Amino acid sequence: MKNKEEKKFRLGVVLSGGGTRGFAHVGFLKALNEEGIYPDIISGASAGSIAGALYADGYTPEEMAKFFKESKLRKYIEFVKPNGGMIKLSGLMKMLATGLKAKTFEELKTPLYIAVCNLNKGEVEYISKGSLVKFVIASSTIPGLFQPAIIEDNQYVDGGTMDNLPILPLEGKCECIIGQYVNPIIPMDKIGSLVQIVDRTMHMMMVPDVRNKRSRFDMLVEPAELSKYGLLSVKDRDKIIEIGYKATKKALKSWERKSEFIR
Repeated sequence: MKNKEEKKFRLGVVLSGGGTRGFAHVGFLKALNEEGIYPDIISGASAGSIAGALYADGYTPEEMAKFFKESKLRKYIEFVKPNGGMIKLSGLMKMLATGLKAKTFEELKTPLYIAVCNLNKGEVEYISKGSLVKFVIASSTIPGLFQPAIIEDNQYVDGGTMDNLPILPLEGKCECIIGQYVNPIIPMDKIGSLVQIVDRTMHMMMVPDVRNKRSRFDMLVEPAELSKYGLLSVKDRDKIIEIGYKATKKALKSWERKSEFIR
């Protein structure tokens, strides 16, 4: 194991997937920055890849919130004839292509890894080079709902299907790793829509993996209140951001190593 002084980065941050619950990452990053804490490297999956890309591009959390200010779902997606999925993320792709200054990972201000699932190879990949928008969209493509992204003849879907809390790319590189997981599983009396069934099933399958990873984080924020919100709860954006913010502020109060990472 490397000595502390040999690590390349001081603080790594991991941002999970979770559909629009990922708006909570804006609040998470805002709370960190208010305390003078800034990530040196980021790893994200799905919604976490979107938040991670914007932040790594130089967006402040306040600017990130403005980026997502439109509350209507149709801004982000396009319904199409079923072909591996019913929805395309064409709207989100346009927003990112226009809004991101960096076109490649190499141009980002903060290093970023994005988890994607390569359907052809049947494995998870952690991308840190090449076309930024293409891989953010690939990582956010929920299988069955969204059409797979095609990059260099390979089909890609949501990185969260295989690794929704991608700490692996940062291990061995950072003195300290913290993160946020936005998919609490609590008992539910009624599960109605297809989207709810897909959402809950996916995240139930991830429970053992997340449980095993908790001890590998120096601090992991898991806001229980997010259980009230679904995969596509765009209209609740501001409430979700606030939940992430408050949960992180609370976690930081008891984080013993906080003072080490204040700039």
